[in-house]
Amino acid sequence: MTSGMFTTWFLPGIWITIQVLLYSAALAAVVSFVVGILRTSDVWIVRFLSGAYFEIFRGTSALVMMFWMVFAVPTLLNLQFVPMFAGVLALGLTYGAYGSEIVRGALAAVAPAQREAGIALSFTKMQRLRRVEIPQAWPEMVPPFNNLLIELLKGTALVSTITVADMLFAANLIRIVDVESAPIYTLILVLYFVIAFALTRGMRALERQAKAGIGQKPEKKGGLLSRRLNPTGMSTEARSHGAGGAA
Repeated sequence: MTSGMFTTWFLPGIWITIQVLLYSAALAAVVSFVVGILRTSDVWIVRFLSGAYFEIFRGTSALVMMFWMVFAVPTLLNLQFVPMFAGVLALGLTYGAYGSEIVRGALAAVAPAQREAGIALSFTKMQRLRRVEIPQAWPEMVPPFNNLLIELLKGTALVSTITVADMLFAANLIRIVDVESAPIYTLILVLYFVIAFALTRGMRALERQAKAGIGQKPEKKGGLLSRRLNPTGMSTEARSHGAGGAA
């Protein structure tokens, strides 16, 4: 890959991929919270409509949704979508449906005593959500949101099929000119990994901050390698407890 191709095609493609990720993630976040909260409503018609949205977008393909918006909507509704807008809309609505289940589940996991405390303080439904339930549920949402964000990053590659010039689209153009697949696709894999790794580190920092906000201690780093084992394979903590019990 020549420097001219890299500057002309590939660098703009990386920026377009990042833009698609940011725009679709922002849309998915809004959809996640709105639909997730509506699915906990006391009004059955609201729960039904929000649940129908969740089931429809969970059961359809984001790629087919992009094709439908670009090729079917102009015929059906006489409305033409710009390809990038159609890609962002399809990804945001689809992954927002998945995110709504994360929000709904986290809110349902909040202890009933927390809601009862809000009721005792004469909070309205929205005040309880904003001041009590969402702050308690937010730390539980961050890890699954992290996974969903990584899946969304990988899903941005789908926009290349509707002629959005992301980095995969640029890579295919360069491959046609250079006729070398291995270097360009290896570079694509590395770039997706680097972006995903950066997103993961940022989300873990956000998770630590969220837990600290409600008084939870952050998880200690290390894992199995941080545990000191004696020759019998028992950790020092377990051995000390065993010695105490024997005494």
